[in-house]
Amino acid sequence: MAKTASAGKTAPAAETLAPNAFIGKTSAPDDADLARALGSTKPLWDQIVAVLEEEHGVAIREWNSYSPKAGWALRLKRKKRTIVWMSPCNGCFRVTFILGGKAVAAAQQSKLSSRVLRMIDEAPQYPEGRGIRFQVDGPKEIIIVKQLAQIKLEN
Repeated sequence: MAKTASAGKTAPAAETLAPNAFIGKTSAPDDADLARALGSTKPLWDQIVAVLEEEHGVAIREWNSYSPKAGWALRLKRKKRTIVWMSPCNGCFRVTFILGGKAVAAAQQSKLSSRVLRMIDEAPQYPEGRGIRFQVDGPKEIIIVKQLAQIKLEN
């Protein structure tokens, strides 16, 4: 089950998200660092990156860290548009989507699970849209990532 949290707001039955694996690091992780941190979830990370690139043209990858205290996150973009942020943790990773109004409306009309719809409904609202963040521990969450990416890309 995905673990969810958001700024000042906690989804029902949410647990605390794992901390970023690269807190305190001043340079972006390389593939070996990433593999060590992600462990058994590295193939899931690679699958998301590959599927978004091959099926949707999300080909731009940018490692960002706004502070050594925050760690590093991979931003996946199609042209200039950010689709998802992926933050490596130890043994898992977090994904973050910002869904605009059209994407939220499309999600509410989609076949997403009630758990995911509740996560969207309870997500904090930012000027750019609703911030949805959850942890990927296993293959079940990959389906959610793909569904949300599809909705974001279409709206």
